[in-house]
Amino acid sequence: MGRAFEVRKASMAKTAGAKTKVYSKYGKEIYVCAKNGGPDPDTNLALKRLMEKAKKDQVPGHVIDKAIDKAAGGAGEDFVPARYEGFGPGNCMVIVDCLTDNNNRTITDVRNCFTKTNAKIGAQGAVAHMFDHQAIFQFSGDDEDAILEVLMEADVDVTDVEQEDGKITVFAPHTEFFAVKTALAQAYPDLVLDADEISFVPQVHVDISEDDLPMFEKFMDMLNDCDDVQDVYHNAVLPK
Repeated sequence: MGRAFEVRKASMAKTAGAKTKVYSKYGKEIYVCAKNGGPDPDTNLALKRLMEKAKKDQVPGHVIDKAIDKAAGGAGEDFVPARYEGFGPGNCMVIVDCLTDNNNRTITDVRNCFTKTNAKIGAQGAVAHMFDHQAIFQFSGDDEDAILEVLMEADVDVTDVEQEDGKITVFAPHTEFFAVKTALAQAYPDLVLDADEISFVPQVHVDISEDDLPMFEKFMDMLNDCDDVQDVYHNAVLPK
């Protein structure tokens, strides 16, 4: 990868509105996952991963249970995924993943985020080819060769293993997420993962200048305020 993965842990929500947004995001995603793959996390591994991620982000159990019960009941909205791509402030590349029950509303909301911050929304595939869709795991350690050996012995396809500042980061194709997680758990039963997620990792990075920073922050805030936006990926490096 050329650089260590930066773990982007969400800070504790400072307002009730921010917490509600996080709960709503997970509730919607869990509902769709349970509806498409079944409500049993023992047989729906994607649901199991999502539930674990929600608990890490301190989503209350009743929010998770309500979404699964809603999916099991067969009622509720029909959400579909939608992805938008473009160039944000400072000419950074951006991928916006949404779940929507109204495509016209969602594209209008997302387009407004771009146009009101002098950014440019592009066609599908405009920037996605400059990101790698990766399963990412990060944990404390200093022997990346031992980790790589464990994964190779388990016949797991690995993209890269990096060690930096006492942290080991494993990159693998997104389809190998559960294979990597299982191999690590079997080899190191007490291993605590700082990060285990599927993400878009940029192949190149763009430095955001001090002049572009306020508009970039406004752009991200506007996207995060959109009810249909689930995840935002970008290749921006902010000034320290």
